[in-house]
Amino acid sequence: MKSLLEQIKERRLALGLKQKDMMLRIGVSRQQYQHVEAKGNPRLNTLELISKGLNSELMLIPSEKLSTVLDVLENDEFPPSTGENKDHKAIKENTLANDPWKDLLEAEAEAEGEGEEEE
Repeated sequence: MKSLLEQIKERRLALGLKQKDMMLRIGVSRQQYQHVEAKGNPRLNTLELISKGLNSELMLIPSEKLSTVLDVLENDEFPPSTGENKDHKAIKENTLANDPWKDLLEAEAEAEGEGEEEE
């Protein structure tokens, strides 16, 4: 099994990120991040920041469940359970963040249109 530091580096590379990219994602310098990947002994809060910066979750997996979790991660055969709903919600929230008036103006125009028909 790969060490945590190896997993962090592998995940960063899988996302197509360079070490310097992590500065913007988690707020540490390239040198600090490079030290973590190379031989660091990061604090828990640093690991939490790194996991978020790598679009990952930091978890404690019970030993008796480890083989099941590894199988799922390696095979990717199982559809995401709640992650899909979270992704859909995140996309919707992001759309609203970019266009806070979305649907409001359309609803107002429809309401005005209905009022004109009644007159």
